[in-house]
Parts: sequence; structure tokens; C-alpha cells
Amino acid sequence: MQIFGVDIGGSGIKGAPVDLDRGDLAQERHKVLTPSPATPDGVADGVKQVVEHFGWTGPVGLTFPGVVTDGATVLTAANVDKSWVDTDARALFRERLGGLDVTVVNDADAAGVAEMAFGAGRGRRGTVILLTFGTGIGSAVFHDGVLVPNTELGHLELDGHEAEKRASSKAKEDHDLTWEQWGHRVRAYLAHVEMLFSPELFVIGGGVSRKAHKFLPYLDGVRAEIVPARLQNNAGIVGAAMRAAG
Repeated sequence: MQIFGVDIGGSGIKGAPVDLDRGDLAQERHKVLTPSPATPDGVADGVKQVVEHFGWTGPVGLTFPGVVTDGATVLTAANVDKSWVDTDARALFRERLGGLDVTVVNDADAAGVAEMAFGAGRGRRGTVILLTFGTGIGSAVFHDGVLVPNTELGHLELDGHEAEKRASSKAKEDHDLTWEQWGHRVRAYLAHVEMLFSPELFVIGGGVSRKAHKFLPYLDGVRAEIVPARLQNNAGIVGAAMRAAG
């Protein structure tokens, strides 16, 4: 069975048909740049480009980098334009995609659902926390496989600053940090999250998961097991498609 998944990020919008039996992309993903400013109309146009690239006419699952209600109303917009707040994202994307059946979910929650089903969290019990490091820091918290939605742990305070301003991939680039320097910031962040939630497992996702060997050695001192996401930066696409499948 195939469903289309789209992952909307602060820097890029990427998507592809997903093989839900394998939990993997059925075709190579297509990516366009997230517009600046990332307004609802601009992002919707980008999503349309990605979906039309494949000539897709079936259900579509989309992630959004912020809190999304069950009815797909956007409540927060930290890394996209503030005009997203209170937008009915499902109605917007459905209209722009010519009436296709649309499901919208928090981006990190989608990545977490995919990793729990097909990746590093598969079969794990207890508390598992997936953290995606990109433009910001997304989070997905699971207990015995059940998702606690819209946790947004990237906005916790770290060293007097919002955590994602200190420890996201963007922060690494903005401050020209070495992998060791960035790793120490991530370690401090993980230690803070661990103090609050006592997870058995941290799964590190986002684009940096492809380079886990460069920073994992600097995450010592955290009690929980720390592993890179197996689906890497495709997890959001896969999870979006899973949610659209019901």
C-alpha cells in the first residue's frame, strides 16, 4: 500500500510516495526550498509543487513544524511565519491540492511514529523520546508505544536561552560550532530532558542523524541509551503517510 507523505521544515519541503508495508520511500523524494517568509500561501504552493511532481492523486499526509490540533488547526509557528497561528491547515492544503484527502500532524510526532514502527524505537517499551535536530528541535514522547502529542521540548530553557536556539543544527551553523562544541550543548540539553522525563531511550533524528558518529562520542554522562534514527531524515515523510493511512 502506498500513501504520499510530505515533510514541511523550516528550510525545505520534501515528499514522496511511501510503501507502508516496508516503512520506506517508494520513490526518490522530491524537495523544494521553504519560501521566505514561510507564509501559509507560500508553503501551500511548495507542497503543491512536491505533490504534482509525482502526479499524485490519492491521500496525502503532511507534517507541520508546530503544534497542530486533531482538527488540524495550527497553534504555534516558531520556525515559520506567525500568520500560520489559527490557520486551518487541512482546509488550506486540501484546497491547494484540488480536494485531495489531507491529514496534518506535528512534524516530530510524525517522525517518532515512523521510528517506533519501523526504526530505532521498534519494540521498545517504557519512555522513548525522539528529538529531531534541524532548523529547530522537535520532540516526540512515547510511553509503552503510545504517543503524547505536541510536546515541543525544543522550547525548554537551556543556559538561559530557548534550547533550540542553543542546540539545533541551525545553531551549530549560525555559531560555526565544531562537532565537539555542538555535542557538548546537545549533551546538556539531553541531560535536562532526562531529568524531567527519565527516558530509557533517546532517538536522535533530523539531518544530523546521518553524521551521528561525529557527535555521539560527546554525549557521555547521559544515563539513557542514545541512538541515531534509522530512517534518518525520511522519518517525517514516512510518519506523515502512516497518519494519512489511519
